[in-house]
Amino acid sequence: MSEFDIKAAEWDMNPMHWSRSEAIVKEIRKSIPLNKNLTALEYGAGTGIASFLLREDLKEITLMDNSTEMVRIMNEKIKETGVKNLKVLNFDLEHKDYSIEKFDLIFTQMVLHHVSDIDTILERFGKLLNPGGYLAIADLYEEDGSFHGEGFSGHPGFDPANLAEKLKKNSFSDISYSTCFILDRKISETENKKFDVFLLTANRV
Repeated sequence: MSEFDIKAAEWDMNPMHWSRSEAIVKEIRKSIPLNKNLTALEYGAGTGIASFLLREDLKEITLMDNSTEMVRIMNEKIKETGVKNLKVLNFDLEHKDYSIEKFDLIFTQMVLHHVSDIDTILERFGKLLNPGGYLAIADLYEEDGSFHGEGFSGHPGFDPANLAEKLKKNSFSDISYSTCFILDRKISETENKKFDVFLLTANRV
């Protein structure tokens, strides 16, 4: 069972997860001209908080995650709420190509720093977007590794300017980014630390 399988059942009980998603969604709405004709993919959707917040802004959202427990929680929430334009997909895009459909928007929050091969996932995002489509990435600015602590095998955040250069190589343009949330996290028994989260948006040429 993965780390996120274990955390899934209690994920929505953390108020910070809601406030973070609300801040990110607010910035997505400001940065991208959303409308009811657009189809979207949330990559690494978790329990689907962001997609539920955006469901009335878009035609349809596919909630993709490779955690079976997160997928189970999302399906339960969709069934309980009766939402018709959200669908769940248990798929590992980091390690497999997905070619069944394309989207007008891909968004992801606090997921990219868990992905080993950034170049491949950005290339796959580009292939999954329709021409003129939008990408929105919310993640940590570069930090000293204390956000996850010892033993974490992912990335200690990102320099958005470096991500922008990678995106330009994958047919993205009109790239911009700004801070969208400040996360207060307990890193030891006696210390809390603040971490900045950025939202980067780009347009698929």
